[in-house]
Amino acid sequence: MLKREYKLILVAGARPNFMKIAPIIRRLKVQGAGRTGEELNWKIVHTGQHYDYEMSQAFFDDLEIPEPDYFLEAGSGSHAEQTARVMVSFEKVCEQDRPDLVVVVGDVNSTLACSIVAKKMGIEVAHVEAGLRSFDLSMPEEINRMVTDAISDYCFVTEQSGVYNLKKEGKSEARIFFVGHVMIDNLLYQLEKVNTNHLHFKERALKESLGKYLFMTLHRPSNVDREQTLQRIVNVLNQIAHEVPIIFPVHPRTSKMLDQFGIELSKNIYQLPPLGFPESLYLWKDAVLVITDSGGLQEETTALGMPCFTLRENTERPVTVLEGTNTLVKVEGLAKEVAEVLEGRAKRGKVPELWDGRAAERIVAVIENLATRSRHLAENGYSR
Repeated sequence: MLKREYKLILVAGARPNFMKIAPIIRRLKVQGAGRTGEELNWKIVHTGQHYDYEMSQAFFDDLEIPEPDYFLEAGSGSHAEQTARVMVSFEKVCEQDRPDLVVVVGDVNSTLACSIVAKKMGIEVAHVEAGLRSFDLSMPEEINRMVTDAISDYCFVTEQSGVYNLKKEGKSEARIFFVGHVMIDNLLYQLEKVNTNHLHFKERALKESLGKYLFMTLHRPSNVDREQTLQRIVNVLNQIAHEVPIIFPVHPRTSKMLDQFGIELSKNIYQLPPLGFPESLYLWKDAVLVITDSGGLQEETTALGMPCFTLRENTERPVTVLEGTNTLVKVEGLAKEVAEVLEGRAKRGKVPELWDGRAAERIVAVIENLATRSRHLAENGYSR
């Protein structure tokens, strides 16, 4: 009996990864693909890489995706320890399921680990968010991106710089698909829910009491792991907070380092616990500006035309600076840049090409073509 199924595994290792696979899963549902027993079926692997791996059902309900089929419980540890645990566990999943395609997203250790395992087992790999480069090899994420792209069979690209980078690195044009950005799919989807469903946010009272405010996230090791660096950043933030309040959901890593170093934040910096995506969006979408060192917020603010200051030396998302509303800022110049925005001189930008909320639709169309090709090969007696 000829094999008719085309099996797909989607890998996520942290909350942002689930936000990237959620639009793909929603599109697969629209196309009628099922989790079992369909010609095109899919399963979710959660590697459990980050601190919040035991996510609540509410998180998956917000994204309108089912709980993962496999939970690998990788946990924390050094890069080598974490990557090794994911590889050992994921190999067992692949041995059991024998998927035709493994889809990895982003640039975390799980992305690298699962792509290596799949390729060594002769399973094709697709990388969503491929081709992004900071050209900073001191960033672990840059190593993950480069290695994953080097061995991926299909590269789904968010911006034109990714196409250029992949071609320069020798990737065949036939393997590169400029599809737009699934994170923008998710942003627009969630924004509609936040704006129209009259959701009840416990942060509403704080938001309404402040009126004008900034929104900030800060978590990268280069910013928070060294006392002198973190103290310098906080000194500037405390200065800014005297002029305009700041809402600050504090990442566990940052909270730990603030406590360890005994660094105090101004009372005008409102510290919140880590927020879910809808709660975070509800707050930052109406801020005067966003200060961040994350990758996702650079893109999301550009998509909504909001000013964003990124406290980093570089970015792997250059379109947010070249076309969008993002600006790379050093901490020494942050107060002056914020003052410019408060005086009405914020940077203006445009929404990048194909950031239209239909990236997942384009990705699933490619996957369906791969499934069709696989079936045709099987019907004619050829392996993939």
